[in-house]
Amino acid sequence: MSEENRAQVRAMIAGIDDAVVDGLMQGALDLHVHSGPSTMSRQLDHFEAVEQAAAAGMRGILFKDHHYSVAPFLPIMDRVLGKHNVAMYGGLVLNNSTGGLDPFVVDAQLKMGAKLIWMPTAQSANHIRSSHRKSRLASNVQLKKSPGITVIDAYGELLDEVKEILDSIAEFDAILSSGHLHVSEIWTLFTEAKKRGIKRLLINHPMYGLHFTYEDIREFADFGAQIEQSACLYVDSRFNVFTPTELKEHIDAAGVANTSIGSDLGQVDNPSPVEGMRQAIKLCLALGYSEADVRLMVRDNPARLVGLDTGAR
Repeated sequence: MSEENRAQVRAMIAGIDDAVVDGLMQGALDLHVHSGPSTMSRQLDHFEAVEQAAAAGMRGILFKDHHYSVAPFLPIMDRVLGKHNVAMYGGLVLNNSTGGLDPFVVDAQLKMGAKLIWMPTAQSANHIRSSHRKSRLASNVQLKKSPGITVIDAYGELLDEVKEILDSIAEFDAILSSGHLHVSEIWTLFTEAKKRGIKRLLINHPMYGLHFTYEDIREFADFGAQIEQSACLYVDSRFNVFTPTELKEHIDAAGVANTSIGSDLGQVDNPSPVEGMRQAIKLCLALGYSEADVRLMVRDNPARLVGLDTGAR
């Protein structure tokens, strides 16, 4: 983290009108919430995440855990939390802890309501290679040592089991996220995904540990992928590694029309997901983005990705 970056963020967002931020939070969606229970310490559970989102006027949240899927529990949660009118989504990360690249597990999860399938994250080969100095993609939990997962073979061709997984994602019109794969793997994966009919493509924090260039971001946006920037990497968070200027560069590389913002928060000693979204909104406004631009990134673009209407709310 950079204390200098964090101080700059605090100074930039100090003068932003909270009432404007309140308005922009209305109908917003956060598709990157790390609430608990989890193998890692969390500051709030899934119920609290929904309650806080509702209090902020948000429209929906998507729960992400690296080692299990929240999706099968959503009908039970909806029975208790449905009164808050916050749409709840879950998905499956294809780490070894959840079965890895197993088409049978993916099929079952999609049939239990999973909205998003992430390629491997903490147990991807790229993640393991990139975290040896704990400067990128490091984890604060030590699970059983895992072999690194890749989606391509020694010749650079997509594995057959991954093609089968892509067919299932296409069948259910679910979202495919590139997870923590290397950018070279993502090109192979997304090219095949589009051929197989997948319409919802998502890249999370491309400049953090995935070895993207700005040109990669531009080309993936043109290809039809939504580029999600993680608020925790830019706001007053212990995960801050980028300057406000870099946030603007990262957004501009894809364009506002192809960018969304997710908090990527829920860890202890960090802002809450709602507070992270609020800080990200303030920072975007301080960087010169219009209210309409911000609304696209925190409301309309993520709504479109999960299949919700984008009419005024």
